[in-house]
Amino acid sequence: MHEISIQKPPVTDALRISLLFKQVYLQTYAKEGISHEFANFISRKFSPEAVADNIEKASQSLLIAYFKDNPIGVVQVIHDSTCRIDKVQMPELDKLYVLERFHGKAIGHLLLKEIEKIVVRKGYTQMCLEVYSKNPRAIAFYESKGYQNRGIVDFVMETNTYENFVMTKKLV
Repeated sequence: MHEISIQKPPVTDALRISLLFKQVYLQTYAKEGISHEFANFISRKFSPEAVADNIEKASQSLLIAYFKDNPIGVVQVIHDSTCRIDKVQMPELDKLYVLERFHGKAIGHLLLKEIEKIVVRKGYTQMCLEVYSKNPRAIAFYESKGYQNRGIVDFVMETNTYENFVMTKKLV
């Protein structure tokens, strides 16, 4: 897969990145189909306008993995965040999504490695993330990269609550 590049996306890719977010989110979390709650959340959170806004925000870093100039993976960090367990200010790995057909090809590893380099260059020494407690593949991936479970927080989506693990890693 030598045709992979990782870079900051142009705003003109917002529509394609929006679709990537939606596809991966549904494949990962819509285990019982697409509920109204999921449809509302995904339509709002991953709209092309919201993605374009995220690309332009200085308080975030967003990188895309491209295969033959097409988005296949995305990683996003919010720099001005606070770990919900430790209450310590640190960057949060907000998203790390890879299209299912590209799983097992080290795309997630490459994206995470690149975003961690950016976080360290900005002067941070650790990073946190939240991961759905019923996503064993993601949990195992983060553990293999040195992230440690620090506790549990709730993710609220309209009327339902989902249990997330908070994981942190010292970067230097």
